[in-house]
Parts: sequence; C-alpha cells; structure tokens
Amino acid sequence: MESEQLFNRGYSRNSYNSIASASSDEELLDGAGIIMDFHTSEDDILLDGEASSGSNYTMINGGSSSTHLLDLLDEPIPGVGTYDDFHTIDWVREKCKDRERHRKINSKKKDSAWEFTKSLYDAWSGWLVVTLTGLASGALAGLIDIAADWLTDLKEGVCVSALWFNHEQCCWGSNETTFEERDKCPQWKTWGHLILGQAEGPGSYIMNYIMYIYWALSFAFLAVCMVKVFAPYACGSGIPEIKTILSGFIIRGYLGKWTLLIKTVTLVLAVASGLSLGKEGPLVHVACCCGNIFSYLFPKYSKNEAKKREVLSAASAAGVSVAFGAPIGGVLFSLEEVSYYFPLKTLWRSFFAALVAAFVLRSINPFGNSRLVLFYVEYHTPWYLFELFPFILLGVFGGLWGAFFIRANIAWCRRRKSTRFGKYPVLEVITVAAITAIVAFPNPYTRQNTSELIKELFTDCGPLASSQLCQYRSEMNGSKVVDDTPERPAGPGVYSAMWQLSLALVFKIIMTIFTFGIKVPAGLFIPSMAIGAIAGRIVGIAVEQLAYYHHDWFLFKEWCEVGADCITPGLYAMVGAAACLGGVTRMTVSLVVIVFELTGGLEYIVPLMAAVMTSKWVGDAFGREGIYEAHIRLNGYPFLDAKEEFTHTTLASEVMRPGQGAAPLSVLTQDDMTVEELEAMISDSSYNGFPVIVSKESQRLVGFALRRDITIAIDGGLPSGTSSKGAPHGVQDVPYSLEITGSNPGYVIADCSREFLGCSGAQLAGGQSTVHQTPATPVGLQWSHSENARRKQEGIVRTSRVYFTQHSPPLPADSPRPLKLRAILDMSPFTLSDHTPMEIVVDIFRKLGLRQCLVTHNGRLLGIITKKDILRHMAQMSNLDPETIMFN
Repeated sequence: MESEQLFNRGYSRNSYNSIASASSDEELLDGAGIIMDFHTSEDDILLDGEASSGSNYTMINGGSSSTHLLDLLDEPIPGVGTYDDFHTIDWVREKCKDRERHRKINSKKKDSAWEFTKSLYDAWSGWLVVTLTGLASGALAGLIDIAADWLTDLKEGVCVSALWFNHEQCCWGSNETTFEERDKCPQWKTWGHLILGQAEGPGSYIMNYIMYIYWALSFAFLAVCMVKVFAPYACGSGIPEIKTILSGFIIRGYLGKWTLLIKTVTLVLAVASGLSLGKEGPLVHVACCCGNIFSYLFPKYSKNEAKKREVLSAASAAGVSVAFGAPIGGVLFSLEEVSYYFPLKTLWRSFFAALVAAFVLRSINPFGNSRLVLFYVEYHTPWYLFELFPFILLGVFGGLWGAFFIRANIAWCRRRKSTRFGKYPVLEVITVAAITAIVAFPNPYTRQNTSELIKELFTDCGPLASSQLCQYRSEMNGSKVVDDTPERPAGPGVYSAMWQLSLALVFKIIMTIFTFGIKVPAGLFIPSMAIGAIAGRIVGIAVEQLAYYHHDWFLFKEWCEVGADCITPGLYAMVGAAACLGGVTRMTVSLVVIVFELTGGLEYIVPLMAAVMTSKWVGDAFGREGIYEAHIRLNGYPFLDAKEEFTHTTLASEVMRPGQGAAPLSVLTQDDMTVEELEAMISDSSYNGFPVIVSKESQRLVGFALRRDITIAIDGGLPSGTSSKGAPHGVQDVPYSLEITGSNPGYVIADCSREFLGCSGAQLAGGQSTVHQTPATPVGLQWSHSENARRKQEGIVRTSRVYFTQHSPPLPADSPRPLKLRAILDMSPFTLSDHTPMEIVVDIFRKLGLRQCLVTHNGRLLGIITKKDILRHMAQMSNLDPETIMFN
C-alpha cells in the first residue's frame, strides 16, 4: 500500500512565501513519504496525509498535477537514470518504473483499438521473448553438438566417402563391420592409414599420435586467438558472471552479439581440442546471450534492467535444459544456483523456455539416438539397502574432491593473476593443450570424447556390450559371456580397464585443475561428472566382485544369490558423477533432478539424494563456497550471496563511511551552492553520488543525487571531449544550458544503485585504486552542438545558484538565473539508524537489492554504507584483506 500511495500521491502548492522566508535550517526535510518539521511554526507543516489548519499546502489525489514517474522531466534527457558499465542496478527503482509503465498502458487500452493491441503486445511480449530464446538456444545447442562431434573425430581420422560424417555416421551404412569391431569400416580411415597406407603397426600408431596432437593444438590455438582478438568475454564457463549479472551488476558486452558468435564457435573448438572441459556450463552463457539479444526487441525489457533479468533467468533454465536434456532440472538450476530474483511469473516462463529449447534440440536429434544427450541411460535392476554404504562413500569422495578442486583451482587462478604467466594466455592454452594431448592419447579412456567416456561408464553390461569393462569370464569355458547377469568373475579386460581408469582418474583430476579458468570457453560439469563416473565405476566393479566371491557374507546373503542380478556398476558411476558435481558446485535439488532426468527412473532418487547431500556436507566442512562463488570472490564482483550467513555483532556505525578520524562526507546543500562549486566537487572527487542536505550546520537529509545524472543534467548530455572525471572540457567558458523541472513536488526516484563512495576500478599491484570511468552517455546518445544549443536556457552561468528544492531560494535582484536540479533528486533514499545491527543491514541489502543506504542519527546525516563496504566488512570479519579480493 505504501508504494501504491507513493506514486498515486500528488501535491499542489497555494503559497510559497512562508517557506521562502524561512531560514535554511527551517527548510522542510523531504523524507520517505512525509516532510518532517524540526522547528515548528505556523507555516511549517507535516505532509503525511492530512494538512493542518493554516497550511499552505493542499494534498490532492489525481488531477492534472499528479506526479508520474516517467513524466518527471518536461523533456526527458537521454542518459538520465541509466547505468554505467561495472555498476549495479537499483532494483526498487526499476520495479517502480515498470509498475508505472504498466499503469499507463492499462489506463489507455480502452481509448482505441490500437492502444488495446499495444496492451496485448505488452502482455504477451514476455512469452514471445522466452519462446525466441528457447528456439535459439535449442538450435545453437544442436549445432554445437554436431560440430563438436565431427571435429573430435577429425583428430583420429576422416570419412573418405563423406567428409561431413563423423566416425559413427560413416560406418552406419557399411556392411563390413563386425560385432567385435563395430567401429571399424572401410569408409573410415585413420590418419596413419590415409598418409602411410598402413592401418596397423607402429608407424601408423606414431602417425595417428602426431596428427592427434596437431589437431588438438590447432583447435586450441584457433579458439584462444579468436577469444583474445574478438571477444575476451567469451572465455571461461560464464556462470559466475551470469550469477553476478542476475544479481544486478552491469557488464556491458558480456551478453552481446559478438560474445555469442565467438563463444559458439570457440566452444566447438575447445571441446574438440580434447581439453579437460565441457560445453554444458558455456551453453548457459550462450542461452543468456540469446535472451539478452532478443530482449532488445521488446521495449518492456530493453528499457528496464530488472525485467531483463527475468528473461535471463529463463534463458539460464533453457541453457541447462539443452545441456543435459533436463527441462525441469534447468528450471530448478536457475532457481537454486544462478537467479537472484525469481518471482512466480519467471518460474512459469523459465519452464516454457526450457520446454521450447528441449523440443528444438529433440527435433534436431544431434546424436542420432532420439535423446537430448549422448549419455542417456536406463537401468532395469533395483538397488538394495546395503548399497547405501558405498553410495555414501562416493558422496564423501565427491565432497573431498570438490573441496580439493576449489582450493587448488582458486590458488592456481590467483597465481595466474599475480605472475607473468597470466600475461600470456595463448601460451598457457597451448601448453595445457599439448600436455593434455600427449598424455591422453595412449589411454583409450582419456583419448575419447569426455561425453563418450561418461556414456561408456554409465552403460550397464548387456548382450550387445563391446567395452573392455564388460569382458567377464564364464566359469564353464573361460570365454567371454554375453548374458546380462553381472554375477560373474572379471576377465583380463576388466582388470586392464580398471588400471586404465585409475590412471585416467588421476589425469582428469590434475588437468581439470589447470584447465578451468584458461582463456577459452570451459565448462566444469562434464569433467566433474567424468571424475565421479570413473570413481563410481571402479567402486561398482569392486562391490560386484566382492558380492560374487563372498556371496555368503551377511551383507550379500539376503539379496545376492548366485545367478541373480545384484550389483549394477553403471549405477555407481552415475551416483559418483552426481556426487562429484555436487561437491564442486554445491548444488542439491537441481542436481538430483538433472541426473534423474538423465536416467528416467524414480527408483534411484534415494541413492542420488544420499550421495549428493553427503557430498555437500563433506564439502561444506572445508568451506561453504562452491566453485562459482569462489570465482566471483576471486574476481572481486560485488555479489552478496544469499546462502552466506552473517553472524557477527557489529553495528552500522562501525561499517559506515566516513569512519572515525576520516575526511568528512562529501555532500551537496539543497540551495546555496553555485554551478562552479558543484562542478568543482564533481571534478575533485571520484564518488558516484552525493547526499543532499538542508545545510552544513543542520546535516538534515533531503535526498540523494547521482554524479552521472548531475553531469548529464548540467551539460545537457555529455558530448565528446568529456574529461576523465566527468567534467566537460572548457565547461567554464560556456553558460550552462538546462533547467530540469518536474511537474510538481512529488516523489522523484533517481538511479541510486551506484557505488557512491568507492570508485569502481582495477586494483593496481601497488595497492593504489584507479577510478574506472566510462562515458556517461551511452553510444548513440552523443548530442551535437545544435541539440545542446536548442536546450540552452538564457542566464545560466558559472555563478548561477543550484537548488534541489521545489522553488528557487530568495536571491538578490542582480543574481543570475538559478539552475533547478530537483527532478534528478532521489527524495526517498533508504536510511538506517546508526545503531542498526549489521546482520539486519546485510539482510536488507540482499532482499531489496540495495546499492547504498544512508546512516542517520536523530534525522541528521552521519554517513553512508554501500554494498562494497559490506563486502569489505565481511572480508575483514573473515580475517581476509579486503584489498586483495576487491576490484581485481
């Protein structure tokens, strides 16, 4: 109700004399919803719903003088209320702006058929944008899958009959394949056979080895060069940055067209190079790029950053949907892992986007198995109660692996940032790719595509199985059996596979640590699942053999009769994959649902839940951060994790700035500063906003004004030639040209989301911060001199008085015309008492999406707390140096 009244309330003024004659300390202080009286007189009133007798103000509802948020300026200025790069949106302001837009549309829809059509278009635009996002995400995912499979097989050979076929497709139509060697056919030739004419032998093996390394290095080199030259934002997983963007942070270009194009192409190359990475995480980034691009087709989303983030939440669900063939898991992933603000409406649209994306990918059928993923499996044997023990052991392994990986990878990434090695990303990628290819080729389990490896590990042994993992012995003649009964002794092939898998496990663990974070698209889902699947398959075979040789033990006696199905090693691989992925990301519900959708069986929910929860508990014992939160902290993004608890007993007065002994807070007074003084303050400081007070003596708060909006308002839009601190070059030589007026003294909402007392920028090696300033006017909004001249108002000069009140202060007759900036003033900034516990302050910042709040004592301004102040304080409470983790 209060927010409704905030925008519906209007004011009309009958007399100004009483206020104009008051001293500066007797000015009315505009608060959140009321105007407060500090020196009561017959002319000073409270505007809190009723006017007292003798009042010179009359409150009205509606009428021609009611204030509309979008009509605050007689002639709106491009750039005012928008956001700079590396700043954060004001969630409250954006939601208020959207409600006002919605009210306008609803009020006009009965005026004409055209207005009614526009209202329908606005109502359906949300569903249209998520439909387009789902279509594009599914199509791009199918394209990436097909291209990555073809390039991966290109490292080993080529299909001479049809170059565009991968290995499996090449042999589909061949009549010369055998059951034992179904992957060999005359149409597919290895590089050794093609170049040397030898299909077997040491010469052919060495040639295949050389060509494998050549193609791996070529793909990796091409990928890192394209990222470095065309789209630096295309590197990495993208999920840490997506989480930060969804929390309200602005990273220009991260979800742009170039990033989408380069990420799509280089993702194919990176996967095909054989590096220990996956495409599932980057597919979330690709889907969010699609959502961002399509949102610009609809004004409802293009002009509102908060609404745009609803589309991005739905897009992230579509990305996971096509990555794992798990639409429901994608929605839960968006809700649990990446989204900061997730209303019910977004839940429905995320579900629909995931559905559309999965439908498109199923129509493309990139793997030729009528499934959305390569490693879809189905199990037909139940699990037994005693198996919970090895499942929980796999959960413990997943938690230990996750904790170890996070610490090791973050340590390596931090070293990369602080040493010369990080200055040569191309050399790093080539080095990692070369080591990976050289070590991976001799082992068939590391040579093959990681998704193919997971498929082989997940698959249960059956009559048609040709894998080494299924080479069991028959007790009658010692030959390989082809029945589907797992209770039989392992043959030489199984033991050989166990050794190779053990070496592959060590290799994957080491290489994944050094691969995640290099400057190519690199996902973490598939490598983590591969590590868990290898460990799970090894444990599954061990339990299987234990049950065979010791079927009379009390654990196995009841369930594992001789000749009966008992242990399913593939199930252990699946549980291990979920446990390791959960240990790294700390996902729970969404991860269980994703893996459940991969298997299509409700029967295995309990083992999955037990392993994933054990993994999370063990991982949390070593640190509560997942890998994405750790990378967010490493990069210094201003992200307040809702999962992190604040348990310290500090007060707002201990965190606010300025602290004791520090320089006083930079403030503006409401009516006694000149244009020259205002610009000098802007030029001499790097702060992104300034509290406005009644006077230096009273320190009573009036509102908050942003540096960007002040600069744009004074200069009429920053032209080219603006100085690095925001002051236009030569601005002293020209008269100021603009008066910004609202229609009446209603509630003015400005952009209050910047970091107001800490400059955004990079932390230099010597510990000195540099201000990161970006042009205040977006590209395409640079105004020409003729447009500036059109906006000039005669009489505004350097000595003109600047005032933020509704009416001009009393001035001498020969004074130049004053400049009114009330319309850019946020008259309802969020304020807190200096005795507010920081636990409550942190909770408020998280739940309201605040960027700053002002600290007062008995109505008088004391200081300010920004989001970065809170992050610094939390780092100090954790015995960390804030300067080592902020703004890197």
